[in-house]
Amino acid sequence: MSDLQSLMEYPVDFPIKILGPNNPAFVATMTALVLRHAPDFDASTLSSRRSREGKYLSITATIRAVSREQLDALYQDLSDHPMVSAAL
Repeated sequence: MSDLQSLMEYPVDFPIKILGPNNPAFVATMTALVLRHAPDFDASTLSSRRSREGKYLSITATIRAVSREQLDALYQDLSDHPMVSAAL
């Protein structure tokens, strides 16, 4: 068991920050991707913030994570998506 696994108890509210281009398609696409992994995610709780010049957008989705495997799969899909600059 890794240190992270021993520290987290599931289920847990887990914020995920996703960085990408500042456009409506990014928000819609990321919301759909998050919902695939966390069907109970409430999209109305999504928060966002534009970069200083307005070119990029940081969105935060807080999901109810039920397992490490769920988080790993979500982060993998986010990392593989061409619109995503970073997922934290």
